[in-house]
Amino acid sequence: MDFVYDANPSRVIFAVGARSRAGEELDRLGASRIMVVTTPTQAGVAAEFARLIGQRAGIVYPCAQLHTPTNVTEAALTAVSSVKADGILAIGGGTAIGLSKAIALRTDLPQLIIPTTFAGSEVTPILWETQRGDRIVQRNLKILPETVIYDPGFVSALPASIAGPSAMNALANAIEALCARDGNPLTQIMAEQSIRTLADALPRVLADGAHINAWSGALQGSWLAGASAGSVSAALHHKLCDVLGAAFDLTYADVHCVMLPYTAAFQLRETPGAMKRAAHALGCEDGPLALYDLMLKAANDKSLRKMGLTRAALEKAADLAIGDPHDNAGLATRDEILEMLLGAYEGLAPRRQ
Repeated sequence: MDFVYDANPSRVIFAVGARSRAGEELDRLGASRIMVVTTPTQAGVAAEFARLIGQRAGIVYPCAQLHTPTNVTEAALTAVSSVKADGILAIGGGTAIGLSKAIALRTDLPQLIIPTTFAGSEVTPILWETQRGDRIVQRNLKILPETVIYDPGFVSALPASIAGPSAMNALANAIEALCARDGNPLTQIMAEQSIRTLADALPRVLADGAHINAWSGALQGSWLAGASAGSVSAALHHKLCDVLGAAFDLTYADVHCVMLPYTAAFQLRETPGAMKRAAHALGCEDGPLALYDLMLKAANDKSLRKMGLTRAALEKAADLAIGDPHDNAGLATRDEILEMLLGAYEGLAPRRQ
């Protein structure tokens, strides 16, 4: 097997209660005047962390927005300058992490990130931004956070309506990493273990959120998924979810959750060996069907139709996806893309290719 592997170095701390170590980790980074970044709904959490890190807190900035608009980033840069911030503490999911990465890309400030979801973007050198309605993707090691703290006790407060789709997002990361054309032995092992761990943890998280071991498993699986996906090229599934999220202002985790069984069915045809490994990790023979069963348990809206999309919207999404092929998205025809979108629109079990 020929391959190239580029390591994405980040310091990772994983433990129940590890969030209490935020101050000492900031000291380790040499950061003493911190911008605390989060979303408006997490403003109270950001204030708690500002108290936790004490005099290191320079400004609390609860202004991150979905899709990382560049005008929001520009406003954040003004705030960075106003307090002479020398580091970033980001608390939240993909939205808060996206703004932190956008700031770091432009300033090279060190980042400490404490995830509150299973998105996995905290360990990838990838940034998606929105500029005047256009989506821009950048891959740069400056985007990669220096330190990530995973605290299962912190995410255990997530409601099932967020935890379920977010964990399916992590599964999507792992499956794309397993199927990637530029994969390597390490990313494949990590992705396979991620799928196994998430498949075990997700039903337990949804059935009874009281068990910290289930949350720990889901968070560990999301880390492995993000770390493996961040070392390979994104592909068809992420391209379709990005198109749907950006064009119709949908929550990415919800879109990932609903689309995954249908893109996995396509991958079964394109990369049967990888999908056989995915099925084994899922503990079944039919990977797409197992993912469909998980989707039914995890999704808030179990089809694109229930998300409010129309058939005409699917045609537009297919045109957008085929017009800007994203790595192996170019291997799918418009008809195949539309078939996947229609499957997710109807919400029926995926057909074997």
